[in-house]
Amino acid sequence: MNRKSLRGSLLLLLGAMIWGFAFVVQRVGMESMQPVSFNGIRNLLAGLCLFPVSLLLDRQRAGKSASLPERKRKAPADKKQQAIAGLLCGIFLFLASTLQQMGLVDTSAGKAGFITALYVVLVPVTAFLLFRKNPGRWIWVSVFLAVIGLFLLCVPVGERFSLNKGDLLVLGCAICFTGQILAVDTYASRVDPIRLSRDEFLVSGILGIFASIFCETITLEGILGALPSILYAGIVSGAIGYTLQILGQRDTNPTLASLLMCLESVFSALSGALVLGERMSSREAFGCVIMFSAVILSQLSPLLRRRRTMA
Repeated sequence: MNRKSLRGSLLLLLGAMIWGFAFVVQRVGMESMQPVSFNGIRNLLAGLCLFPVSLLLDRQRAGKSASLPERKRKAPADKKQQAIAGLLCGIFLFLASTLQQMGLVDTSAGKAGFITALYVVLVPVTAFLLFRKNPGRWIWVSVFLAVIGLFLLCVPVGERFSLNKGDLLVLGCAICFTGQILAVDTYASRVDPIRLSRDEFLVSGILGIFASIFCETITLEGILGALPSILYAGIVSGAIGYTLQILGQRDTNPTLASLLMCLESVFSALSGALVLGERMSSREAFGCVIMFSAVILSQLSPLLRRRRTMA
């Protein structure tokens, strides 16, 4: 694994950790606000936080570019492509987060976590069907192990796994997250990553606020009650976490990226145990071990493939 790939994997792992701890924060925030308005406000906050960051980076790049010879200056990203990327990723993010929150009304958090994280399977399957990208046998083995780990972690012993209305909504969420991951993979290397993250959140936030006006009631009391959760979910989980995803995916295979990001389920279980006092069963702990093993195997897959070729 080269330095760029390792750096990308570490950024995605850090993002998964941030998202995992955000589950606890979001649960607390839901005590004061309804889901669509909560998502809308936190996503809008994330986009607004990235505005000054993107302007500062633009100035720095302009200063460096001015000092270089004209032949060495990097061409700016195409504005039309930048706008399309932000709009597409933002729509996918809005649909995914909204479907997930709506689905949680009629299904358990465990089943929702498992179904959502099925993007770890949907990403390589969709990439193979649409773009003929085959990640290799060891990545497929890693995906299989990750699904087993997710099932052990999220579905309690004795609970019958069946699909109801809420489950189908969360399945739609997993499909939309698959689209978001593949859209980021398509555009992350072509456009400015900070602007992409900014535009993605602004689009998702505006759509969320607009939708909540018609289906929910937003009150100042509710916003103030959920303010700590909004700040973490918007600034840390949103602005920082999704920017790490975009930066990490620039140097990481989309299937491997989805494996790393699905570790948010593991970190959410750990944060629940640490912060909320939720105890992990031996089954859940074993699921975490299997998932970590899947990620380690996926990281070692280039070395295993090289050895097989040499043999």
